[in-house]
Amino acid sequence: MMEETTQTSITGSAVGRWLRDLLETILLAVLIYLSINALTGRYQVLQVSMEPTLHEGQYLIVSKTSYWLHEPERGDIVVFRPPHAQPDEIPLIKRVIGLPGDHIEARNGRIWVNDIVLNEPYTSGPVGYPGSWDLGEDEYFVLGDNRNNSSDSHSWGPISQEHLIGKAVFRYWPLSKFGPFPQPTFATSEVQP
Repeated sequence: MMEETTQTSITGSAVGRWLRDLLETILLAVLIYLSINALTGRYQVLQVSMEPTLHEGQYLIVSKTSYWLHEPERGDIVVFRPPHAQPDEIPLIKRVIGLPGDHIEARNGRIWVNDIVLNEPYTSGPVGYPGSWDLGEDEYFVLGDNRNNSSDSHSWGPISQEHLIGKAVFRYWPLSKFGPFPQPTFATSEVQP
């Protein structure tokens, strides 16, 4: 009789340890999942406005923490909520062209920032619209790389930093395009119009 009781308590103890281990593993997995979702987001490109850099159907990882320690930089590819968007509206993806205090101008098929023409090899072609914009203290000017086929700041004006969700840092689909995004460099000398 004693042997049966000991055997039952050992079996019950093993099941208890197994259930505790299972519960700890599930809780740890949920914690990791929530942490990753709090710090990053996964987004699908749904439009052609960022071609040739991004194509419809590609998947990206966006860092939601990028701008906690530093401000957005010219050339960053960002995901953001459109100005005057409804809560359920799909976020947009564009490239930061203008920073707070900048003067942006579209002329002669090019984009000029503070009277300096930007060298933009990532665009689909020359800009087909004229315009001039002065940015305020917390305003960013965003444009699609497919400049003539993009609803962006040239249409509806600059966005504030509060609209930014994060910086696109990595493309994970399709596998042929797998990898991080290079950060473009821009000309620093003035060019005569």
